[in-house]
Amino acid sequence: MQELWTEKYRPDTLDGYVFRDESQKEQVTKWINDKSIPNCLFSGAPGTGKSTLARILINSLDLIKHDVLEINASRENGIDFIRDKISTFAGTLPFGDFKIIFLDEADFLSANAQAGLRGLMESYHKTVRFIYTANYPHKIIPALHSRCQGFHIEKLDITEFTTRVAEVLLTEEVQFDLPLLDEYINTVYPDLRKCLNLCQMNSGSGVLVPLSNGETGSATYDDVVALFKAGNIQEARTTLCQNIQPDEVDGIIRWAYDHLSLWGETSEDKDYAIKIIRNAAVNASFVADPEINISAMFVELTEPKE
Repeated sequence: MQELWTEKYRPDTLDGYVFRDESQKEQVTKWINDKSIPNCLFSGAPGTGKSTLARILINSLDLIKHDVLEINASRENGIDFIRDKISTFAGTLPFGDFKIIFLDEADFLSANAQAGLRGLMESYHKTVRFIYTANYPHKIIPALHSRCQGFHIEKLDITEFTTRVAEVLLTEEVQFDLPLLDEYINTVYPDLRKCLNLCQMNSGSGVLVPLSNGETGSATYDDVVALFKAGNIQEARTTLCQNIQPDEVDGIIRWAYDHLSLWGETSEDKDYAIKIIRNAAVNASFVADPEINISAMFVELTEPKE
């Protein structure tokens, strides 16, 4: 079976990881040298390397295997799971100096589960360290934020992003032309993981072929925006409900933020758009019908400004 490129080319040491902020690299290096870390919250856009950095850090600390618990919180996110598995793990003494509980995609955790974690962090602060990753840190309750060192993972510069993808294609001996590669980059940037997956999926013959319309949601987003801009509000909402699933809402909000030029060219236009998008992100956690929230965001973004 062919190995996934996202795993094959995932860096496993600090030397292979690209930091956008030198001070962050110095901080992580110090943790590794000291063989100790605080509770951490790694945040950033999907595919920017949050989980990779967490695993590099865990591996570099040379912890005993039985002192590390890794959880995908998008699948196991209720209070019962916190009580049954995480509490049991945290409550036993470590084999080494301390234990690490790594909760990937912690923004999927329910509010009750996060409240339960707060209690565990307090009870076992001498023997357990927690690492959380989150695409949307506003979904993490303040009590966890205050107990963690925040660590925002900036997206790669688009030139560095393109270089990374091109290097993988060259290593895999896949033929490609730069305009086509740029289409891939512009479609999924800053999600490096998604870009590599799409490139691998579309290069089985040894030649990178164009994306089909159904391979990424961005084409649907563009169609919806065009309808809203044309004033076809009802048709736009119908298209939105038919093509976008509730669990894609956060991705749409991120897409709107990553494409600020769609909402205006001036800095004032972009600042106004950021306020609208930020409000949509906050409301996303509370509305019962997320497509209504997204529809309202698009209406505000595309309506003429007085």
